[in-house]
Amino acid sequence: MGVVSLTEALKIAQEVGLDLIEISPQVTPPVCKVLDYGKYKYEQQKKKNEAKKNQKVVSIKELKLRPMIDTHDYEVKVKQAKKFLSQGDKVKFTMRYKGREMSANDMGKEILNKLLEDLDGICKVDAAPKLEGKQMFMIVSPA
Repeated sequence: MGVVSLTEALKIAQEVGLDLIEISPQVTPPVCKVLDYGKYKYEQQKKKNEAKKNQKVVSIKELKLRPMIDTHDYEVKVKQAKKFLSQGDKVKFTMRYKGREMSANDMGKEILNKLLEDLDGICKVDAAPKLEGKQMFMIVSPA
């Protein structure tokens, strides 16, 4: 309809029996449409729900390790990590130290580096191994 005054636009909307809805108020002059407000709200809600449905949620799975881990336990953790990464989840490795193990924290770092070698090509490192208190963290995501 082009540029119409506010009173004229309201008059047109009343004649048709619909509502005058302001679509984009930032533009000069503001863009308005003559629609049924209930139907407009319903369409907006549908668009919002459709966008939410297409959104993918990435979860973080945590695997806890110890510096004195046995070889079989280590292999089980690697297998779990591969499963989580293949499903598209991020994996957080937590190396927990107890007592005197803190003095040999390089053992834990070696295990985390070995994990990276075993998962090479499957993942990329988001957060490199970092010591915080009595725990060392590392986060990897699917490649």
